[in-house]
Amino acid sequence: MTTQVIGLIGAMDEEVEMLLSQLENKETAVRSGVTYASGTIHGKSVVVCKSGVGKVNAAVTTQILIDTYGVSKILFTGVAGALHPELNIGDIVISSSCMQHDMDVTPLGFARGVIPYQAVSDFPADPSLIELAEEACKEQAANHYVIGKVLSGDQFIANRDTVRTLYEDLNGVCAEMEGSAVAQVCYMNRVPYVVIRSMSDKADGSAHVNFPEFTVKASKRSHEIVNYMLGKL
Repeated sequence: MTTQVIGLIGAMDEEVEMLLSQLENKETAVRSGVTYASGTIHGKSVVVCKSGVGKVNAAVTTQILIDTYGVSKILFTGVAGALHPELNIGDIVISSSCMQHDMDVTPLGFARGVIPYQAVSDFPADPSLIELAEEACKEQAANHYVIGKVLSGDQFIANRDTVRTLYEDLNGVCAEMEGSAVAQVCYMNRVPYVVIRSMSDKADGSAHVNFPEFTVKASKRSHEIVNYMLGKL
């Protein structure tokens, strides 16, 4: 029986350092400038890596996890800015799907977010991973959560009007900078994925006040969910 390997990605140090601290039988390798740490957590074979910020970094990292490490599923953990009006700092978003909000070819008649000449632009997360993430949130009752569309773009959203547009026009519940790239690569390779994001800010221009402080707290919340999932997978 082939051992399944789970890929665990975060974009920043705060998002992966708790996973790295749990890693047993750790071995590391650097590929395309990214350090991949393989080992076990809760007896499960995993590879933990910090992709770096942005969609290109996330895409390269994800493809290496698939090609080099043969991961069978991918969990992305980290923080995001809330778009859904009921989300507050520390709340959890479980991705139902991911889409690029900065993919904009509307002058040629394509709807915003649609990748031209491609059948799928809104990439669905794996139902069983969504279910397990929801179970984790319910088990840890302190975490209010929403299941919904994660919007990604190479922009830090900090404008109330933009927040309203992304929520109302694209139905996004949170905004970040990597999830849709991970989702697209997973979709292209038929690898199940889910994105778990904890809200570090309200994406409303106040992030300069609370982002550093709440990133650490939010990363801990997201890690708690992923840690629970690893124990059950």
